[in-house]
Amino acid sequence: MLKTVSKAIKCAGIAVCGLLVLVLVVNVTIILKSYIYPDRVPDFLGYKPFIVLSGSMEPAIQAGDLIITKVIEPEKVAEGDIIAFQAEKNTIVTHRVTDVRTEEGLSFLTRGDANTGADAKAVGVGELEGIYLCRLAGVGNFAMFLQTPLGMLLFVITPLCLFILYDVVSRNRRSRAERSRAAELEAELAALRAAGGGSKDVAN
Repeated sequence: MLKTVSKAIKCAGIAVCGLLVLVLVVNVTIILKSYIYPDRVPDFLGYKPFIVLSGSMEPAIQAGDLIITKVIEPEKVAEGDIIAFQAEKNTIVTHRVTDVRTEEGLSFLTRGDANTGADAKAVGVGELEGIYLCRLAGVGNFAMFLQTPLGMLLFVITPLCLFILYDVVSRNRRSRAERSRAAELEAELAALRAAGGGSKDVAN
């Protein structure tokens, strides 16, 4: 039973460490790209996650969802696609394309599914961030909670500390077991030597 629990804790610790390493790699990549391309939303391997804050795309996309978009060539965007684009500085909007215009350059008319009217301004090629791929329901709320001090404490710092503590305790336990086993072997060898010496005395 104890061995099963120990293995489960070890596997959980490895999974947490692996997740933290992945998050670190993604964050470093995004930070570097934000410095290299300050006017663009940084991506990881062409994918960009966004947290949905409004219900303008309900019921397809709900507020609090985490959506995944992918960088796409503007020429491949078609009517009916859902795209993420820069509406204002530091503001990303995800709406559906209602029309593709080619007069005076390529641009897109958009509207939120839950909105009664179209967006006031057409989306230019330079404002396109990516095309919508999928949503993770409610994960956006969880991601925002992770950015708070309490979220970091509960889901990052605490699991990491528990894994480190478990690793230290496990190493100490293995060390004690090895010392105990070594002592037992020494005792057995001493007993064998003593038995061997006694046999010689009897023979003499």
